[in-house]
Amino acid sequence: MPEEKKALRIDELDANMSLELPQTGDTKWLSPLHAPFHIAGLAWFEEEGVYRRLPKSPAHKISNAVEELANCTAGGQIRFQTNSAVLKIRVKLQGAANMYHMPATGQCGFDCYIESEGKWLYYSTTTYDHTKTEYESVFFDALEKQNRNIIINFPLYQGVLDVEIGVEPNAEVIAPIPYKHAGRAIFYGTSITQGGCACRPGMAYTNILSRKFPLEFINLGFSGSGLGEPELAEIIATIPDPACLVLDYEANCLNAERMGITLPEFINIYRRVHPEVPILVLSKIKYAREQFFEEAMKARLAMKQVQEETVAQRQRQGDRNIYFYDGSELLGEDFEECTVDGVHPTDLGFLRMAEGLTPVMAQVLGINQA
Repeated sequence: MPEEKKALRIDELDANMSLELPQTGDTKWLSPLHAPFHIAGLAWFEEEGVYRRLPKSPAHKISNAVEELANCTAGGQIRFQTNSAVLKIRVKLQGAANMYHMPATGQCGFDCYIESEGKWLYYSTTTYDHTKTEYESVFFDALEKQNRNIIINFPLYQGVLDVEIGVEPNAEVIAPIPYKHAGRAIFYGTSITQGGCACRPGMAYTNILSRKFPLEFINLGFSGSGLGEPELAEIIATIPDPACLVLDYEANCLNAERMGITLPEFINIYRRVHPEVPILVLSKIKYAREQFFEEAMKARLAMKQVQEETVAQRQRQGDRNIYFYDGSELLGEDFEECTVDGVHPTDLGFLRMAEGLTPVMAQVLGINQA
């Protein structure tokens, strides 16, 4: 019989792949529930004080799926400044990592960005035993002691029950640099909007865009459940200070007929509350199967036509603040190489989406990117 070989342990062969546990030492632990921290991207946080994307008790009935997915913290950000040479995080999750096609670092992890000369630069991601629901991780531990503007992105596909930020005992933590622009860019959509399947939170396309535009971004993508329900339109219309609304839910819509019903109603509900807020209707990216099944391409084109015509009709009726953008070209000619499963973008796919949408968002928001 052939000799039985032991399972490969890559962490034993490559030190860069090993899991380094946080070093013990003096740490000042602070809760971002309180000032000077600012929690961005969670529209009801200031009112309710929980890490959740919809109200705890919505005024309108929502599905069980949306209720559960609202606890996923996609788009949430912890913003602050500190002069600490060390930055740690301590986390308690609602559940353990369990997705078959998305890394635990994207589903359950946090990542850290540092501002440098007006640009947000990625620094590191939490690493931990993905079978656990509680973990502690170090973002950095040997930087020069100087003031830095920090953003920490929340997990995309998991609930966060508690989080603490760790700094040196003598370090200062102060409020983040204010946004240059008021208002919130609100995105409603599907699993792709939510961030499936980015390898880490900062690579969801809404988070990438949030680093390009100096205002708050709200991610209301609900995996498999962005159905364009009127109840969601009613709830979203209550979010104060909207800078724009992006409707990116085609991927969950059953067919063109259904889109023709839900989209006009959704827009009508939102317009009753916000008659002048810019609305961008975004059709979906191409899926890999379109190369093999003509019916899939025809179905997408039919849904695109409904969305385009809905926008055109409203424009003819005098709505000057509604736009349509064809998302099918966002991934480029080699679109099939930009997903993890033929549908959900990899980091490459999300980066291309964000880069393609940047000039569109600049126009919708009225922000000069020069």
